Amino acid sequence: MSDAEPVKVEVGLGDRAYDILIGSGLLARSGEEIARRLPGTRAAIVTDENVAAAHLDTLKAGLEKGGIQSAVITLPAGEKTKSFIHLEEVVDGVLAARLERRDVVIALGGGVIGDLAGFASGIVRRGMNFVQIPTSLLAQVDSSVGGKTGINSARGKNLVGVFHQPRLVLADTQVLDTLPIREFRAGYAELAKYGLIDRPAFFAWLEQNWGQVFAGGPARVEAIAEACRAKADVVARDEFETSDRALLNLGHTFGHALEAATRYDGARLVHGEGVAIGMALAHRFSARLNLASPDDAERVEAHLRAVGLPWRMADIPGELPDAEALLGFITQDKKVSRGALTFILTRGIGQAFIAKDVPPSEVLSFLKTSHPEGFKTGQSGRLKVSHPERSKRSRSG
Repeated sequence: MSDAEPVKVEVGLGDRAYDILIGSGLLARSGEEIARRLPGTRAAIVTDENVAAAHLDTLKAGLEKGGIQSAVITLPAGEKTKSFIHLEEVVDGVLAARLERRDVVIALGGGVIGDLAGFASGIVRRGMNFVQIPTSLLAQVDSSVGGKTGINSARGKNLVGVFHQPRLVLADTQVLDTLPIREFRAGYAELAKYGLIDRPAFFAWLEQNWGQVFAGGPARVEAIAEACRAKADVVARDEFETSDRALLNLGHTFGHALEAATRYDGARLVHGEGVAIGMALAHRFSARLNLASPDDAERVEAHLRAVGLPWRMADIPGELPDAEALLGFITQDKKVSRGALTFILTRGIGQAFIAKDVPPSEVLSFLKTSHPEGFKTGQSGRLKVSHPERSKRSRSG
């Protein structure tokens, strides 16, 4: 695929519809694409230290080529940046740059930067234009599309935020070549998720072609485009997650609980890894409830193992809270409504559905018995796990 021929996926939201462009070299033509949609605009680029070192100069040059002046707000890298402190820093930076409501906030980074910058753009001056330039696979296939923005609270992940749709998403597949393999794997979990929700043929395709997706080239572009099509279809039907958009949370209720349990320590668990474990748990829990065959759970686990993703709680290095505490994190999750537990469960590969009023006792029992061979109970009553290979992989990134 040449730089001049990105794949275009439209998110159909009427007069707020926007394009997702997917292909190589989009950073260099960013100014042209943004100016075409937002003529006469100025920009604030929100990024993190790691992404800035690799890609900021290319983006700034691309913006200048399109006649767009820009200010830069650079933040620390990591999940902990999604906080009130850094939200205030971004808002203050946008105001200090004297940007107006018609100007644009550009998120250059992964899901953390996209969520944070999107939230800031949604509240500063009561809402500014917003452009997503996702630099991780996870952000390109998931968090950059659909308008969910927000930050974390000490009480849970993504509990504070707004829906604020971007005006454009530029998914430059070339930037993925600089990703550490662990981060690419984490993003791949979200790719697989779309197949497991309602596209079984896509999941089967990934089982056969995941190596080419990792290697890059046309298979990578097509996989990202298919994931974006899947999400765009759901967002167009249910922008504010009042019905079937909740299906996109497959694996996330368990995953978010595990992220909170590890205090968002990226050395132990990053978001996509939490989703991978969560998807495996959701399929295993569905089998336990006699909703699906255990063979489906084993198939999901086998694929996650094949690509090098964690698939069970025992794959998380360090200590985890006990089952009761994990259930507490689940009940704090924003997907809980009036105390009722809602999970995305499945009747098979590509047959996910929304299960409401799941009994907490069933969840607790499942958490207590999930892969007990991976755990040993310490004197504190907390579940302690030692997994040297997983720890080594985390350190090597």
